[in-house]
Parts: sequence; C-alpha cells; structure tokens
Amino acid sequence: HSFPTRRSSDLYVSAFYMDVNLVSSNQWAAIYTYATGHGYTFADAGSAKAGNHPVETVDWYDAVKWCNARSQQAGSTPVYYTDAGFTQVCTNGDNGTTIYANWTANGYRLPTEAEWEKAARGGLTGNRFPWGNTISESQADYYSPGGISYDLGLNGYNAAFTNGLTPYTSPVGYFPPNGYGLYDMAGNVSEWCWDWYDD
Repeated sequence: HSFPTRRSSDLYVSAFYMDVNLVSSNQWAAIYTYATGHGYTFADAGSAKAGNHPVETVDWYDAVKWCNARSQQAGSTPVYYTDAGFTQVCTNGDNGTTIYANWTANGYRLPTEAEWEKAARGGLTGNRFPWGNTISESQADYYSPGGISYDLGLNGYNAAFTNGLTPYTSPVGYFPPNGYGLYDMAGNVSEWCWDWYDD
C-alpha cells in the first residue's frame, strides 16, 4: 500500500509503501535461502510457530540484510550499505557495524519509526489503537495484565494462541486489517524500524 505525505502529530512523512502483512516464516525462509546462496550471512536463520506465522528471533542487522537480499532478488537497488559512498552493499555485519541508508534506492527497507506509526494508525488520529480506544482478544494477539479500563480482553495471553503454558503468535493476517488494509500492526510481535523509537 502507498501512503500520501501527511502530518502525524508535528512530524511530516513522505509517501512510502508498506507490505500488507508481517514477514511470515515461509517468506523469510525463501529470501534467506536466496541470500545465503549469494554471499549473505545472518546471525539467526529465524524461527516461528509455523510457516504462516511471523518470523521471530531475527535481529535488526538480519532484517536489514534480508531487505537487501529481497531487493536484489527482485531486481531492485538495495538500500543498506556499509559505507557512506553506497558502494558496499550490506551483506554481512552485526552489532557494531555502521549501516548507511541510500534513501534514493528503490529497494525494500525497514520503515522509519514515524512511517511505522503512520501506517499502524491506519488513518485514525487521537486513538490508542488502530481501530479505536479499546482492545480485546478479537482484535489482536497480546498479553492483558488486567485492570486497565481500555482493555476488554481476559487477563493473560490471548486464549486462542496459548497452550495454557506458553503463548505463541497468531498466523499472519489473522485479525481484521486497519483502515489502510494493513494486518497485525498491533500485537503479535515487535517490529523492526530503521531508527529508534521516540515519543
């Protein structure tokens, strides 16, 4: 989906595209296989409850390299490099490696924190969640601590996604989309962004 330039609080973001779903384990594995066959290295191969669940246990550097591999496989220009002159595509590296983003490249990339927030809100402003001001187990896979007025869910983990002892993710696209047609922008897993979270 493409989002127009809009003001979000006191911050403007330029138009950008965002995948409709979280990266599933199957999607991650397909690009991972391509990448490792083309000189990329990763700290973790990723894991998930099942192939149609979101990939987990990948660090930020793995996500950056995966975006580059996805770009190259699609015939697009990678966004992330290990030099400021954008001559060395980031295919390796981990904590401590400086990563430079070529914002003019047409490849896949992580959203900025402001872009992610814009997309997550689904077009609504002034609400706690992408669908309004309350949350329940029919809207997201999350942990409810109980005793919070806006939380209409049962105390604990979403009953549909736990075996009574260990909680797990919901399948990609399980819950209704937000106003922009994006799935799982609240709950399920944490999502990587290019920059740090900032209030």
